[in-house]
Amino acid sequence: MGKLTGFKEYNRKNFSKRKIEDRKKDYKEVYISLSEDEMKEQASRCMNCGTPFCNYGCTLGNIIPDWNDLFYRGKWKQAYDSLTLTSNFPEITARICPALCEGSCTLAVNRDAVSIREIEYAIIEKAFEEGYVKPNPPKIRTGKNIAIVGSGPAGMSAAIELNSVGHTVDLYEKDKKLGGILRYGIPDFKLEKWVIDRRLKVMEEEGVILKPNTLVGKDLDIEELLEYDAILLTGGCSIPRDLNVIGRDTKDVHFAMDFLTLQNRIVSGELKKDNKKFKEINAKDKVVVVIGGGDTGSDCVGTSIRQGAKKVYQFEIMPCPSKERDETCPWPDYPRILKTTTSHEEGCERRWNISTKELISEDGNLKKIKALEVEWSKDENGRFTFKEKQGSEFELDVDMLIIAMGFTNPNHCGLIEDLNLDLDPRGNVKADNNKMTNVDKVFTAGDMSTGQSLVVKTMHEGRVAAKKIDEYLMGDSFLIG
Repeated sequence: MGKLTGFKEYNRKNFSKRKIEDRKKDYKEVYISLSEDEMKEQASRCMNCGTPFCNYGCTLGNIIPDWNDLFYRGKWKQAYDSLTLTSNFPEITARICPALCEGSCTLAVNRDAVSIREIEYAIIEKAFEEGYVKPNPPKIRTGKNIAIVGSGPAGMSAAIELNSVGHTVDLYEKDKKLGGILRYGIPDFKLEKWVIDRRLKVMEEEGVILKPNTLVGKDLDIEELLEYDAILLTGGCSIPRDLNVIGRDTKDVHFAMDFLTLQNRIVSGELKKDNKKFKEINAKDKVVVVIGGGDTGSDCVGTSIRQGAKKVYQFEIMPCPSKERDETCPWPDYPRILKTTTSHEEGCERRWNISTKELISEDGNLKKIKALEVEWSKDENGRFTFKEKQGSEFELDVDMLIIAMGFTNPNHCGLIEDLNLDLDPRGNVKADNNKMTNVDKVFTAGDMSTGQSLVVKTMHEGRVAAKKIDEYLMGDSFLIG
């Protein structure tokens, strides 16, 4: 522990943010890092607890107290080495992870938690700056060939791990560029895409074979796929939950991923407006309602604002969370409290306990929403249920509706059906404890098998699957998982 009294001497100090009026004009990242000295002060707040609950909170099991201490003492290379023992691309989690670890920080019992995610950001960016991050290809190849289908966080993590122990890994992606949801689903104001490209360059130099623009099952047929020694499917959970209400088929109603993906392609220059396939989804001068109160809904809010929306609402059917911990989320569990994102700060009216009932159109164009309030209570089994609040009906003039209500399951058409894979009751690809499907040598990981989750959790899924595949091929594994 670098400084015994650090947590007493220093209060938490967060990254600063670009001014709202400036950042609304572009898609550049919002946060601005603190100085090196300020970050060392923040690292000194870590108490190096006897039982580090931050490890318990972190899905990856990051050894957080160790790299906090090394960072504080200026041992940058050692801090980087400690961080990357358990995390394959901390530069991404440091930008988009909700910091589950901070919710379990011992200081969070009665003070502000250590700013773990920001320290992670400082370590990995320093590592790139100083040249600590460099290709480390395996010295010996095993002769085993592995196909990973899907280049999102689970696929990328698994590719890095499997390549590191000498397997030859082909990482397939149906889109023009690799990255999956990291590239196409998360706006640049949260994750600029050069961050992904920088990591992919390292992966390629280490020997991972990147195969974009390849739809497995079409560009690569099933017979060719099954020639690999092992196959890992990490195609994600892509079927959106729909809003089944009267008038759903009107124009100007879009799924969140259609909206976000299109804008990401435009920002990157991948899609030009003169492209024949271009079909614009633009919020400029429109009143926009985003249905869904999660992070994806927040991303739609921020994107709508940058497109020039006249007004943005965000509706959530659940009650407004508490502003502080209560008995439903005691420490060290992650606190399910009210989260206000940078997108919300930029101008959004948020409403909870709202159920949308009908969409009203005129000449095929969306004009109004009919909605009402709901009341929540527990039934005799302790489950939360809601009922409609009488007399709470209202109408709202609206020009565009974005559905950000999450996802139900992976797309079954194509690869899943072609391989005749078993599904669980929720429609996800079924896997055993070794991440293997009902088809020999075909494994699955990430949202494709668990349902929608956080990026950090899919990263962990990819690492675990890599270990299981290595054991399957070699009989044992040195991978951490």
